[in-house]
Amino acid sequence: MSSLPTEFERTEIGEIQIAPEVIEVIAGLATIEVEGIAGMSGGFAGGIAELLGRKNLSKGVKVEVGQREAAVDVSVIVEYGSRLPEVAGAVQRNVKRSIEMMTGLSVIEVNVHVHDVQFKTRTVEHRSEELELGTPRVK
Repeated sequence: MSSLPTEFERTEIGEIQIAPEVIEVIAGLATIEVEGIAGMSGGFAGGIAELLGRKNLSKGVKVEVGQREAAVDVSVIVEYGSRLPEVAGAVQRNVKRSIEMMTGLSVIEVNVHVHDVQFKTRTVEHRSEELELGTPRVK
């Protein structure tokens, strides 16, 4: 969905271009800053990169960039117990604000796709410890 770098601004000493990948990274970082986001959902290629030890900061983000505007799609994993509409709205506001502040582009659309809900790991670990120790489930 991303496009080639466009002529963003021409100054007296040259052009300023912003690559779509830069906007993807900004959107990804702005998304994971939001409380209630457990992570990004990036598909097979993003998962392979993480297994190899590389952090893909644009995982789960697709952008379409024009001369003065950008449209963004983010795919997220939300923490269990969070209110999905509130988290998604906070992601939209934070992504829009971050991109507009850092690049000067007008963000016309931020689509949030919730792909999964993640349970807190500590609860699962605590429960497995109880089972191993033979702690009765019912008191």
